[in-house]
Amino acid sequence: MTKAPASTEEPPTDAPGIGDTFPDLTVETSMGERSLPDEYEGEWLVLFSHPGDFTPVCTSEFVAFEQRREEFEALNAELLGLSVDRVHSHITWTDWIEENLDVDIQFPIVADDQGAVAQRLGMLHPGAGTATVRTVFVIDPEGTVRLRLTYPMEIGRNIDEILRSIRALQKSDADGVAAPADWPNNDVFGDRVLLSPPGTEADAAARKAAAVDDDELNYYDWWFVTRDR
Repeated sequence: MTKAPASTEEPPTDAPGIGDTFPDLTVETSMGERSLPDEYEGEWLVLFSHPGDFTPVCTSEFVAFEQRREEFEALNAELLGLSVDRVHSHITWTDWIEENLDVDIQFPIVADDQGAVAQRLGMLHPGAGTATVRTVFVIDPEGTVRLRLTYPMEIGRNIDEILRSIRALQKSDADGVAAPADWPNNDVFGDRVLLSPPGTEADAAARKAAAVDDDELNYYDWWFVTRDR
């Protein structure tokens, strides 16, 4: 794939970022109209864009997402693709994938043939016309953007990392903790999680005292404490 030329063009300043409410959008997909994010209320949504149908890296990604779809569903997460191709292109492409690679794509793909959705979400590749970058939005059940990843056109996404990120976000939400690097397989801490630093001296002293009798806590310093997951 040809490398996109360098550009100083900036993405739209109103493109949603981490912590923002995902904008209300009505989109046409290969499986009918969808209202975002309302139609996915109560679920996690993984919205990912690709530069174009009938391209090698994108094809490999769609196969990979479909092969892991049930793992996303087990996390209450739904998949939704997007590119600036038309609906008939999406349908013909997924038919090609099933016929030639024996993989049936069972999640919808947004047909953003006018580029309005990609423009609104800051998904257009600078210097590459209407081609969408490999962007991933992870949106929580309340419609808040919790993660945004952007890959260059030349590199396919790592599905393991997207799944790991959702698991880590859900763990953080459930228990009020943070996940260390490479969680849950950190070389030093394994699957242990991190407690947020205390906000006052009194809280710091209380945490240190609690660690003496709590076998689940590993106290390194007042600001660095791990806990069994």
